[in-house]
Amino acid sequence: MEVPLLISDFLRRAAKLYPNKCAIVDGDLRITYREYQERVNQIGHALLGLGVEAGDRICILSPNSHYFLEFYYGAPQIGAILVPLNFRLVAADHEYIINHAGVKVVVADHEYSHIVDQIRPNLTTVEHFVVTGVQGAPEGWVSWDDLAAGQPTTPTPKIIQDENDVVSINYTSGTTARPKGVMLTHRNAYINAYNFIAHLGTRHDDVELWTLPMFHANGWGGPFALTAMGATHIVLRAVVAEDIYRLISAEGVTFACMAPAVLATILDYPEKPKHQITTKPRFVVAGAPPPAAFIKRLEEELGWEFIQIYGLTETAPILTISRPDFHSEEGEYSRRARAGVEVIGVDILVLDDDGNPVPMDGTSIGEVCARSNVVLKGYWEQPEETAKAIYDGYFHSGDLAVWDEFGNIHIVDRKKDVIISGGENISSSEIEDALYKHPAVQECAVIGVPSEKWGETPKALVVLREGNTATEEEIVIFTRDHLAHFKCPTSVDFVESLPRTATGKLQKFMIREPYWQGVERRVG
Repeated sequence: MEVPLLISDFLRRAAKLYPNKCAIVDGDLRITYREYQERVNQIGHALLGLGVEAGDRICILSPNSHYFLEFYYGAPQIGAILVPLNFRLVAADHEYIINHAGVKVVVADHEYSHIVDQIRPNLTTVEHFVVTGVQGAPEGWVSWDDLAAGQPTTPTPKIIQDENDVVSINYTSGTTARPKGVMLTHRNAYINAYNFIAHLGTRHDDVELWTLPMFHANGWGGPFALTAMGATHIVLRAVVAEDIYRLISAEGVTFACMAPAVLATILDYPEKPKHQITTKPRFVVAGAPPPAAFIKRLEEELGWEFIQIYGLTETAPILTISRPDFHSEEGEYSRRARAGVEVIGVDILVLDDDGNPVPMDGTSIGEVCARSNVVLKGYWEQPEETAKAIYDGYFHSGDLAVWDEFGNIHIVDRKKDVIISGGENISSSEIEDALYKHPAVQECAVIGVPSEKWGETPKALVVLREGNTATEEEIVIFTRDHLAHFKCPTSVDFVESLPRTATGKLQKFMIREPYWQGVERRVG
């Protein structure tokens, strides 16, 4: 018998076996698994009522919320495709993504509806604008709660679905030019959820605190893996240290996924002793490995467990995991801060420019390439980009790494000079494009420099036009008028010239070197 791997299986099982168990805690709202399934059914019926058909795209612009978790099942239930939007982007970014994906229905949190209103005249495919979390919708919007309130709580009409159907389009951060829409299938998400369960130890009595944004590569599989096991989701709308500790204490949190910046927030919170915490949470970190000192502090000072993973949006996302195993020695924190070894069902090679594996000696550098059921179906409406990324039977990540005799991967650089700050991919060329709009800028280059909190942050090196002046503060403020703030330089150095090759290409490795002397670059 062959049964398609569909993500709806996860919620169906949990609602059937644990109907009265708490599935979601969002502020004062507590939703059982029975209610979770019923609310998802209402989403399906409401979308059908709006004329949404299988294959149509539904986007959601929202911080973490129960609505987000519900839409992860409600849209695919009727064969629609969910497009999660990064709420940290600016309106122009959203305009491009919504139009590129051909979105039919925009769902936005009430605090973000004004961003959509800025670009509404330019959205060529959107037919409905739906707002969540507010009583009485703004002009031009329909209240989601009102729309769903009268809908049946029974399942929507059954449709034929294949496990290779696209379940979501997750847009990258635009590391080379425009963002690319990563098509993830039911099969991708399903297999990733199994790895989440197997390698991160997900269990029925887990209580997960959502410190990770839910738009982020499907929350690293949390909507699927945690739901599959009938665990409890604790929604955190914004990363505030006191709220994190309060919820860990009050809800008995046992698990959380986060970027290194959130881990730093947790470790540096000065009032930790006032919170009575009885659990020993497992903290999963990805985006950029944190300093080994962070792992030591988490495990030795707090007695909690650290797990490092590595992956990309294109791989649904987990490719490797780093946690203590029979190769580890006690207190070997520097090794555990690395990307780790391949997870089940993932075949990883580190290849040179000729497509041959580099020696497993911990020093030879190659590109991380992966073959697995978690690899994307392709980039939405960009077959040429798909062909550049998937060839010779492997997905080519663009990440450069070394590996050791145990297959332990350590990311050392990026092929395209991407800066990974706080788990977000930032394109250096995008920042440079903004800088070149400043009338005083003759030349510029942007690199990542060390940051204890963020892993690395963007630094701009600027050559001023003759006779012009500018200050660091002026340059930073200028970029903030053109880019999402998390993409902007945190510092600026003014230089007389920039190193270039004979053909005029910037030699960024030479620019970076002085800033990283004596520091292990933690990118990956």
